[in-house]
Amino acid sequence: MRTTTTAPETVAELIARQWGDHRPGLMYEDGERHVLTRHRNAREAAARAALLVDLMPAGAEPHLGVLLDNTPEFPCWLGAAALAGAAVAGINPTRRGPELARDILHTDCRLLITEPAHLPLLRGLDLPGVRVLVTGTEEYEALLAPYAAAKPGEAALRAPAPGSRLLLYFTSGSTGAPKAAVCSQGRLAAAGASLARQFSVGPDDVHYVCMPLFHGNAVIADWLPALVGGAAVALRRRFSASAFLDDVQAYGATYFTYVGRAIQYLLATEPRPDDRSHRLRLGFGTEAGAVDAARFAERFGVRLVEGYGATEGGASVQRTPDTPPGALGRAGAGDDLAVVDPQTGAECPAAVLDGDGRLLNGSAAIGELVNRGRSLFEGYWRNPDAEADRTRDGWYWTGDLFFRDAAGFLYFAGRTDDRLRVDSENLAAAVIENILARWPDAAAVAVYGVPDEVAGDQVMAALSLRDGAVFSPEAFEAFLSRQPDLGTKMAPRYVRIVPEMPVTATNKIHRVALRRTGFRCADPVWHRSPAGGYTRLSGPALTALLARYETQGRLDLLQR
Repeated sequence: MRTTTTAPETVAELIARQWGDHRPGLMYEDGERHVLTRHRNAREAAARAALLVDLMPAGAEPHLGVLLDNTPEFPCWLGAAALAGAAVAGINPTRRGPELARDILHTDCRLLITEPAHLPLLRGLDLPGVRVLVTGTEEYEALLAPYAAAKPGEAALRAPAPGSRLLLYFTSGSTGAPKAAVCSQGRLAAAGASLARQFSVGPDDVHYVCMPLFHGNAVIADWLPALVGGAAVALRRRFSASAFLDDVQAYGATYFTYVGRAIQYLLATEPRPDDRSHRLRLGFGTEAGAVDAARFAERFGVRLVEGYGATEGGASVQRTPDTPPGALGRAGAGDDLAVVDPQTGAECPAAVLDGDGRLLNGSAAIGELVNRGRSLFEGYWRNPDAEADRTRDGWYWTGDLFFRDAAGFLYFAGRTDDRLRVDSENLAAAVIENILARWPDAAAVAVYGVPDEVAGDQVMAALSLRDGAVFSPEAFEAFLSRQPDLGTKMAPRYVRIVPEMPVTATNKIHRVALRRTGFRCADPVWHRSPAGGYTRLSGPALTALLARYETQGRLDLLQR
């Protein structure tokens, strides 16, 4: 077994380091549990790298698309691309038709790796010049067989270097076509090494990968630190809240990552006597919220660490031991981060927090996080307009809302797309969500804007209730009245009770779908009068409300 303490310069180096290491490297289930050694991981990656070199057309961009669930083939092809000096475009299997074809063609993929379960997604798509390889088939195994003896470093399209492209990962923007962020081997290796140091990842750890590998979170924050630290990786084909505890117990998992509403879904599962019978020591991710993080720690005995660092690499927030509850940390080394008004570019005033850490001046303190210093942003693949917008005025604009306290600690407040303007006041959806998450009957909360009858927006909330709970408008109104940090314009005008929250493939709330439907939906919707108090919005009340929109010439805005 070969070991080294030198910092990796490329992901290819991390793959090659596994050669000769016969400790567990990859665990997965396909009806029964399997364990591959780290040496086997390197061997499989080398075989696919050699196949990739032979199949890639001369003169083509060395890009391959991977349209797979979290199967062992996905990390094998990530490793193959690293060894071959190629790049992987993670293809989202929830995309359909022309949008799916656009993602594959936009990233210039000449090979597409998929599995039988996803073949129906490709049916009828026009993908000129794209060769499709279907894993798990006899044809696929026959293609790989001649390369079984390949070793890392023997076959490459281009010599792997720190500046070599490795990932073209689509950002999950809520509007417009997704942008493919460029990620180099050097930046990715450094990110993995940084997280491995931060969380003391070692050979005794097992990283549970339940977030999708086509998204940056699972690769950058879970797979790569495991490679650096020599930890094993356990794969879950798709996230399952009901299977989570069984998996982490069976695999002996010590670490996992999460995004979006994953923590809420785990908390919504039925408590078990063995909730604390596991080896998990840490969960790392985004958007859990302070309330749910505390509930998770109380129930499962596992600390959640919230982090911030976009796939694009333009800004990062580093957590320090003195980071207060609810905050993400301070600017990373070399970053000059500021919270600014996106309209004027002026820095926002410091947040005013009460004794419980509740924000009291959100309208003034919340702005967009920008990096005015050096940036690791490497661009978007063939999208100069998006690059220019991201780096305008010489700054890197994250597209995320934050506020900063007097000591310089930064707090996440949502996406700029989730800013609402209510009666001339700017509000951040995430801040309102964090307040509503305190309501004991809420299993999941989403806040978004719907057009006001006259001007601007109104606040709408979708609530998924805990098992056995029934929505009481009086109890909800009383709860709102007890929240000292709920501004006068923050109380939801509309409340929609949903059986379950619509989410994207990365477990983020599907706000576009919620906004598009608004208050005209099959689910129960409650309407709050300006004086307070909720009544059911249906029948004559809904008709009268729509008439007010029509009178003001704003009925068409409800279609947005």
